[in-house]
Amino acid sequence: MPLSKRARDYGLICGTLSPGPLNAITDVAGVSVGHRTIRDGDIRTGFTAVLPHGGDLFREKVRAGVDVINGFGKSAGLMQLAELGQIETPLLLGNTFSVATGIEALVGRALAGNPEIGRSTGTVNSLVLECNDGFLSDIRARRLTVADADAALDAAKSGPVGEGAVGAGTGMSAFGFKGGIGTASRLIELDGRSFTVGVLVQANFGNAGDLVLPDGRRPVPPAASPVQPPERGSVIIILATDLPLESRQLTRIARRCGAGLARLGAFWGNGSGDIAIAFSTAGRIAHFDEADLVPLTVLNENRIDLAFRAAAEATQEAVLNAMLAAPGTVGRDGNRRPSLADCL
Repeated sequence: MPLSKRARDYGLICGTLSPGPLNAITDVAGVSVGHRTIRDGDIRTGFTAVLPHGGDLFREKVRAGVDVINGFGKSAGLMQLAELGQIETPLLLGNTFSVATGIEALVGRALAGNPEIGRSTGTVNSLVLECNDGFLSDIRARRLTVADADAALDAAKSGPVGEGAVGAGTGMSAFGFKGGIGTASRLIELDGRSFTVGVLVQANFGNAGDLVLPDGRRPVPPAASPVQPPERGSVIIILATDLPLESRQLTRIARRCGAGLARLGAFWGNGSGDIAIAFSTAGRIAHFDEADLVPLTVLNENRIDLAFRAAAEATQEAVLNAMLAAPGTVGRDGNRRPSLADCL
């Protein structure tokens, strides 16, 4: 599908750091993204898959951290991720009632590829994250299946990332506009080397009238009510980097994604599920490593501010890219969301 105009095409520049070549999470080498999009009658939904690398993640895990900015959500696998600081399956993004389906798909794949699971070694921690697409899609239909999750995983590829109303972003809303999937990246220099921080968001949060653009404008959707309901949206943020980091540092960086949301006018309402996961592709963790001690190279903590800045800037821009790529949409029961692109 042709790529839509993005924030920079509208002169909307978030921060001061330079983006990567694709300005996408896939600027981080080895990371791939796939979508399964479903539009059928009152259904506007889908899955989005993010793969930290193309190998077997159970056998070669990546270090990771998670920050639950506001915990009104039903995601799976976050508790073990927070405890062990590792990711051992792809990440699946879907809607609220598809979490169990996503788990089934990820567990099935892990079992098929690893006969040791549940026998000579432990079980597997699948990561499934969600936002509620019930305003534009009939979420009660529970349309998403294991086959849909598999399709998103099989579609994962490097290169440009589809944005807007695709995959898990198909039925999303943001600041009263159409929301969706968006991505962005930033380059940082450390010890004379270039590293990449990439972000992908599932944007489904924010009240109409709260959005603040980088140039100070505050666009309001046409016909938006002056009295807004309580903030009950959600946002999932996946951050990837090739910086060598340990899980505690990744948790700190994930937390700074919230600064990017705040720049847009978000305040993380009581009914909002806002979750950020960060992982590093540098230095995989072998599941069957027999050594008692393993080497680990990590970033000097006194140099971490650049990664903090990159996380905030890329998150802010990824949300804007999601909204600008998403067309105006009519969904379930005639519910409507206009496109931000039509209001600039």
